[in-house]
Amino acid sequence: VQLVESGGGSVQAGDSLRLSCAVSGDTMCMSAMAWYRQAPGKERELVANIRSGNNLNYADSVKGRFAISRDNPKNTLDLQMNKLMPEDTAVYYCNAEGFEQSRWCSPFTSWGPGTQVTVAS
Repeated sequence: VQLVESGGGSVQAGDSLRLSCAVSGDTMCMSAMAWYRQAPGKERELVANIRSGNNLNYADSVKGRFAISRDNPKNTLDLQMNKLMPEDTAVYYCNAEGFEQSRWCSPFTSWGPGTQVTVAS
């Protein structure tokens, strides 16, 4: 699975951005997708993920402001970010994982190269 993020940029506090992750390759064994972010000097952290059965999870810091969604016809993973704050400044990464070990699948983790989001106060 190959992932490429887009949609990052520089905005003011309170603005909105929509990130998109283009997914290509064989997704048959994919179990979950997620958005992570990494701010300067900090560890990479989970922002939101979506698992089989449309199970959505969000970090407490973004609940009520961000929304993750999967567009299957377009084969993208999107992250709508509203009411952005300076502390949302980070490089945002798209992630895909497969957990199944079977005749047809092996566990895997894929990452995109990241897209920068900068929020000015």
